[in-house]
Amino acid sequence: MESPKSEDSLEGAATESRNPHSMHIDSREVPEILRLMNEEDARVPEAVAKAMSSLADLVDDVVAAFQKSGRLVYIGAGTSGRLGVLDASECPPTFGVPAGMVVGLIAGGDAALRRSIEGAEDDPAAGEEALKAITFSSDDVLVGITASGSAPYVLGAMAYAKSLGARVGAISCNIGSKTFDYADHRILLDVGPEIITGSTRMKGGTAQKLVLNMLTTASMIRLGKVYGNLMVDLTPVNKKLVERSKRLVRQATGCDRKTAEKAFAESDGKPKAAILMILLGIGACEAVGLLARGGGRISDAVKLAGGDNGRQER
Repeated sequence: MESPKSEDSLEGAATESRNPHSMHIDSREVPEILRLMNEEDARVPEAVAKAMSSLADLVDDVVAAFQKSGRLVYIGAGTSGRLGVLDASECPPTFGVPAGMVVGLIAGGDAALRRSIEGAEDDPAAGEEALKAITFSSDDVLVGITASGSAPYVLGAMAYAKSLGARVGAISCNIGSKTFDYADHRILLDVGPEIITGSTRMKGGTAQKLVLNMLTTASMIRLGKVYGNLMVDLTPVNKKLVERSKRLVRQATGCDRKTAEKAFAESDGKPKAAILMILLGIGACEAVGLLARGGGRISDAVKLAGGDNGRQER
């Protein structure tokens, strides 16, 4: 597939338009500046709400990819790229998944996480090479993240993913986003002009962060990483998360602290197994086996054992 090129100009794009509500923000006092910013930020959830149908379809594709050992790969430049890397990096400790299950790629590589490397986004071949470097395949799902929708680095990656037959999503804040030309799922976040013209790290970035949170969280819920509304598959890698894990065990089962701590220790620090041990009165090995048979979902494991749910609504 021929490498795509971005538009020469973003004239008329929402992300580049002037916001009439903030034309004189430079002459306002601090309380008024903050009020204006808050009012503009309040428009973001409404824009996200309008993208729910497309986002739900993307979640379905991501879950299907995960179930066949595929990956979710984010790719972006600047703020958009950093947000993708952030969301990917938070999945392993939050949901107990392998580090390579959700991948974040940013134009300019890891150095671009800490400092601006703006020219890196202008090379479509670099986007394709970034996917080849992680052996991206048709089993994976690619999501291009870009506020304006014109970054060649992202477009090049999306074109390559499409050529492989992979499912592709696009998150953008412009209705005329070039990323939509390569996407199966078009997530339009029409937040309107930024309060500071062109500063898409503001409303655009906020909207993207909300959508990325929803995409991975909904996918992980469908995979059984949540029980009720409890984050039961976290990886307890520090003292705070160990204590949180024990508290989750108590909340899920209604047991006392001593029982929760005993089950947590016997399960080798696996909250889901500890919960199942208490709910069913079984040992760690049996709990792990039931979870495997139940696809990692506590509710399904309980059903396999012939028990009722037993969850505590607290």
